[in-house]
Amino acid sequence: MPELSQETERGRGVLPFGAAEVTGPSMTPTLLHGDQLVVQYGARVRPGDVVVLRHPFQQDLLVVKRAAERREGGWWVLGDNSFAGGDSRDYGTVPEELVLGKVRFRYRPLEKGQRSPFAVARWVWSAARPVLSGRSSASRRLRAR
Repeated sequence: MPELSQETERGRGVLPFGAAEVTGPSMTPTLLHGDQLVVQYGARVRPGDVVVLRHPFQQDLLVVKRAAERREGGWWVLGDNSFAGGDSRDYGTVPEELVLGKVRFRYRPLEKGQRSPFAVARWVWSAARPVLSGRSSASRRLRAR
């Protein structure tokens, strides 16, 4: 399950936005290990949004998941990579107060070895993107196989 750096919590009192880093594969292909995130704390969450939350059983652990639907008692959250686990199928509904904010933007750092002009141009094209609600069509195609 993607764990987030604790930097997310430090800037929370000053501004409604914070930064986080993804570790783990559970949000692949939407988010990759090493992606940097911009999180808006206190934002209204709707089904399909990618959210940052406290793990229901380890509340010092921050995770990023997709809010699938609102249920009695909170949110049902799922990872985009169904094979990775670590979501509501394992720990049930997440109480509303544990959902901290919505992911607005992701940035993929330049990988080591991406030095050719073609690799740098490809990185520039795909490095920074808004994180949109709902699953992308590419992710649905990957799941259907």
